[in-house]
Amino acid sequence: MKKYNSIFKTILFTVFVLTFCHASAQTKSEEAKMNTYVASLMGKMTLEEKIGQLNLVTSGVATTGAVVNKGVEESIKKGDIGGIFGVYGTNYISKAQELAVKNSRLHIPLIFGLDVIHGHKTIFPIPLGMSASWDLGLIEQSARIAAKEATAEGLNWVFSPMVDIARDPRWGRMSEGAGEDPWYGSQVAKALVKGYQGKSMKDADAVMACVKHFALYGGAEAGREYNTVDMSLIKMYQDYLPPYKAAVDAGAGSFMSSFNTINGVPATGNQWLLTDLLRKQWGFKGFVVSDYTALNELTNHGLGDLQTVSALALKAGLDMDMVGEGFLTTLKKSLKEGKVSLADIDLACRRVLEAKYKLGLFDNPYKSINPDREKQDVFTDDNRKFARQIAEHSFVLLKNKAQTLPLQKSGTIALVGPLADNHSEMLGTWVVAGDPAKSVSVLEGIKNVVGNNVNILYARGSNITDDSLLNARSWFYGMQQIKDSRPAQEMIDEAVETAKKADVVVAVVGESANMSGESSSRSDINIPESQRDLLKALAKTGKPLVIVLFNGRPLTLTWEDTHAGAILDVWAPGTEAGNAIADVLFGNYNPSGKITATFPRSVGQIPIYYNHKNTGRPFDGKGPAKFKSDYIDISNDALYPFGYGLSYTTFKYSGIKLNKTALKGNETLKATVTVTNTGKYAGEEVVQLYISDPVASISRSVTELKGFQKITLQPGESKDVTFNITTKELEFYNNRLVYDWEPGEFIVQIGTNSSDTRTASVQWLK
Repeated sequence: MKKYNSIFKTILFTVFVLTFCHASAQTKSEEAKMNTYVASLMGKMTLEEKIGQLNLVTSGVATTGAVVNKGVEESIKKGDIGGIFGVYGTNYISKAQELAVKNSRLHIPLIFGLDVIHGHKTIFPIPLGMSASWDLGLIEQSARIAAKEATAEGLNWVFSPMVDIARDPRWGRMSEGAGEDPWYGSQVAKALVKGYQGKSMKDADAVMACVKHFALYGGAEAGREYNTVDMSLIKMYQDYLPPYKAAVDAGAGSFMSSFNTINGVPATGNQWLLTDLLRKQWGFKGFVVSDYTALNELTNHGLGDLQTVSALALKAGLDMDMVGEGFLTTLKKSLKEGKVSLADIDLACRRVLEAKYKLGLFDNPYKSINPDREKQDVFTDDNRKFARQIAEHSFVLLKNKAQTLPLQKSGTIALVGPLADNHSEMLGTWVVAGDPAKSVSVLEGIKNVVGNNVNILYARGSNITDDSLLNARSWFYGMQQIKDSRPAQEMIDEAVETAKKADVVVAVVGESANMSGESSSRSDINIPESQRDLLKALAKTGKPLVIVLFNGRPLTLTWEDTHAGAILDVWAPGTEAGNAIADVLFGNYNPSGKITATFPRSVGQIPIYYNHKNTGRPFDGKGPAKFKSDYIDISNDALYPFGYGLSYTTFKYSGIKLNKTALKGNETLKATVTVTNTGKYAGEEVVQLYISDPVASISRSVTELKGFQKITLQPGESKDVTFNITTKELEFYNNRLVYDWEPGEFIVQIGTNSSDTRTASVQWLK
């Protein structure tokens, strides 16, 4: 038998080697074909045509700034444009592509991009919400569906995923990412790239991903948009850079430079970042596009006029200029003056043309322009069904006192709040193609799920905000809050009278879609005061109070945590918002989400994150507090720690069982816990693995996430959950920026969130 096993293993290994070699040979052959094609094409191009490929314009309404490119049609014919973004639909895109392919001298196709952040026409939860599902399969599928819908409307490039690590919830763009953890953020980055790009970018339903914002954008000082970033190299490499690297490893086709400075040099003109790190260290072979007018803004950073900064950015490794036309208008002059070389221009042009080749646009410029697909593959019933599913999985139950939830499918419910009967706020931030009118409101969703079995009494209760400054700065480009003109107290009184007639009050409150996202930094991350006044009045009625929370970031919820019976965080759920919320409220789905960003007690604790460094004077809550690292007016602890989320059922964890407590070298540690569903409902649990390194050559984080498994248990059922741990999980960047592990003691922690774990110690030697 051993002989046959050995033969079988040999055969398997041989097949693997042959398959790998064949795939490698195919890759090299395809790369050689691409190099030959692009070199031949570039040999025919004029200088002006090469520079034109570096120019990305928008012919529609500007989305992140005030600039709209003019004369787009003539520029396409001249070959002055390499790509267009901000538009979609086969009618427009087919005409624009035809202008390029039939009217430009060399017939070079355009690339068409769009901000497809959490769905195209069918909108899914905001990325921070999707990350709370801890379901990489669902996250990947969301990108796959978005790619199919986007390509059905002629697109072939999406400005997603945003993989910035964010630890300051004042920063509005936290809503667009996967939270605070570099390991988990890396897993999400890989899943999204894979979903967008599919099996091959040449496929008609695949788009090229654009990873943003490179780099460190989530570390903006004071959580203020576009602000400076300043951090140590170790912090960069250990905590902020890993998701970008993961996206490179997943094969992402393009990157977008960020607005912020890094080591004093803005990212868009930073040679260390765009060339030394991204290309030389990480091996990235795609192209880099600037963010919206980021090239022009190098002047505001103090680096020179437009010609100077355009030359600087090109030589640093920027390949495409979004909207600013700095490359288009200055590079020819800079070449004559010797400020850039023809090789610099050729290199950027080659990278853009290679992207078009990888997308199959030279084979078929119209590959994704199919009116039949536009009718059949967009906003389908199946896509909406998936949107409902992923929304349900994204919700996080933050509080559930005395089993306030799930609600009974009988009796009378008072449904109140400015977000309860509201379509426009269901989709969340950064929705370009989604139609709010087609979203399901919470009121509609409850009616859909429970029908006439429940008596629903509705009252608006308040506006989203009555703060004139917050109102003016939250809505933009002509959008405005749907506002009730009645006095605030009149609306509150109506809601209170409605609540008195009900068995339970469901208050749908929180942030509007435009209170998070780009250019939506907030210094106060409470629920807006008008809504908090409503909640306080409702709490005084003595009726059970359920808060359904809309938000694009962690909020400070200390009052709500004290006074509400239940808090269900639904983020911004997307197209199927109301149906998904009703499913969870009434127990058709048991919430399983876990937060991926720490919720502070107060804005004064920010930045706050679970994997912080220890201090020489830690405060452990024991003994005198003076001369310890703490606040004199508040606890150090988060209100809700990273990885936290409740269920309608309860889970019990056993102690950790290890297969060994002393290891050497490449041995594998098996750490097992038994998880038991001790409640009355079937439920899903995210079992989380953390590892601590108590003694090292540098000060390490107190603990770090290194794995998770999501399991489903019936009432009374138990499952063993085993994590296979190798030295790969022990590695970190030391003070020489070498990524390695050091022998010694390690603490294995497994539990339901970062603050509630079982622990076991092992010794691991070289």
